[in-house]
Amino acid sequence: MGAINVHEFMTLDGVIDAPTWTFEYGFDPQMGAAIGAVTERSRGILLGRTTYDMFEPAWSTRTAEDDPGAPFFNDTTKYVVSGSLTRATWRNSQLIGPYDPDTIRRLKEEVDGDLYVSGSGTLVRALLADGLVDQLHLFVYPLTRGAGPRLFPDGAAPLNLALSAFESYENGVVYLSYRPAA
Repeated sequence: MGAINVHEFMTLDGVIDAPTWTFEYGFDPQMGAAIGAVTERSRGILLGRTTYDMFEPAWSTRTAEDDPGAPFFNDTTKYVVSGSLTRATWRNSQLIGPYDPDTIRRLKEEVDGDLYVSGSGTLVRALLADGLVDQLHLFVYPLTRGAGPRLFPDGAAPLNLALSAFESYENGVVYLSYRPAA
């Protein structure tokens, strides 16, 4: 059975909205290596509808020359969790319907490798609540937003996590990887 690995760009105060605020910090090549280590063992991408709608136009026309991550995003099967999307137009995309933890469990068993999740805040919060996230890969930026959707909103059930990896980069970003505590 594969693992679900969640990757998020977030602020110090936990905001995970569309990360246009990351641009001023640049992208340290070591950050790409950390993300690449997660994507190289992933055989599927699990996305919520909003992130799918943002990623499709951003990634579908990119090539490896444009961005080394383009082949992963374009060639890997994308499983889209949505109760409203009726047609997936990005190549290698499959609609799996509205969020259902049993559907996600079956997908974890069926995919020969890990599932990668990026963004998809509503989906990630549901996966966390149902104990389906095997690893959180957080890139924490040195700023606060004050308002916006948070990874762990008020009222979320408490989680016990164990730190499994960390790095810091010259641009001030810190990478923290957590797994559920035993």
